[in-house]
Amino acid sequence: MEDLSSSVENLRHKYREIFKTSVEEIKKRVEALKPVDCGDIFDSYPENSNGRIWQKTVLKMFDEDISKEIYRKWSEILQYRKEFSCKGCAVCCNLACSEFSPDELKEKAKNSDNFATQFLSVFVPYKSKDEAKKVYPEYIEMLEKNKEENVYFYHCPKLNENKRCSDYENRPKICRDFPDNPLAILPETCGFYPWKQEVEPVALMLHSMLEIIEYYKEHINAGT
Repeated sequence: MEDLSSSVENLRHKYREIFKTSVEEIKKRVEALKPVDCGDIFDSYPENSNGRIWQKTVLKMFDEDISKEIYRKWSEILQYRKEFSCKGCAVCCNLACSEFSPDELKEKAKNSDNFATQFLSVFVPYKSKDEAKKVYPEYIEMLEKNKEENVYFYHCPKLNENKRCSDYENRPKICRDFPDNPLAILPETCGFYPWKQEVEPVALMLHSMLEIIEYYKEHINAGT
């Protein structure tokens, strides 16, 4: 069986290939709108010129067409998730990860960050990485190999000895919605793992498109 590090590396390779394809597809759509007397989309053009009108048309296409396409497809992915269900492996409860430390989460919660507030209402931090490593050693080892230092590990104290939530009916939205991203790392024991495997290529494509249009929007505005 392929180990987790290899799986992550394969995912990165897939993303690079999908990203290249998305770049070409979006470029074609941009070029299809290009007036004959214009240069590059990122050039500076006078207001009301064909070039500036082109840039505005491209930005409108991103906001009204491509972004809506991405939202629609992402909504379909999340809707399809409902056909899968939790198998009770409890990895998500025993090993929740965050880029934020407990103190940072507390500060965000004080500033009315809803996710931080929910997260802190459920999870408590592990005392050490070694303690977290007992839950999902492959994942921790993969992070260590890739030098991911700013990851903090948490667990839910409401699990009973049978790996079941002792307050299931009152679990918060972040628990009910997990996993809400098919690009998250899930163990094969997770009931949503088949969903992740099936929709991952589309999710990677949508993620790449978002990155690319954000690049276009930033650099088109910078050139005006």
